[in-house]
Amino acid sequence: MPSKHILIKGKVQGVFYRATAKKEADKMGITGWVRNTSEGNVEIMASGNEAQLELFKEWCKKGPQRAIVGELLVTDTEEISFQQFEIRR
Repeated sequence: MPSKHILIKGKVQGVFYRATAKKEADKMGITGWVRNTSEGNVEIMASGNEAQLELFKEWCKKGPQRAIVGELLVTDTEEISFQQFEIRR
């Protein structure tokens, strides 16, 4: 499965970004993980087919209702296989 590293910058912590990202990833069939960074960003590693990843990337640009996404950095990575999508702390 293709994999992407996604870094979301802006007002993305304290707005349920991780929990909502998990809900959306589960709904779309995306596997991987999401976590907060010490710099105040949200980092995601996502695996799925190209269509799933494109939909998920579009969701990440908006995020949950209270988020204000300033920048989205998406990088193709080596294919990684995950069992599920999890929230990492």
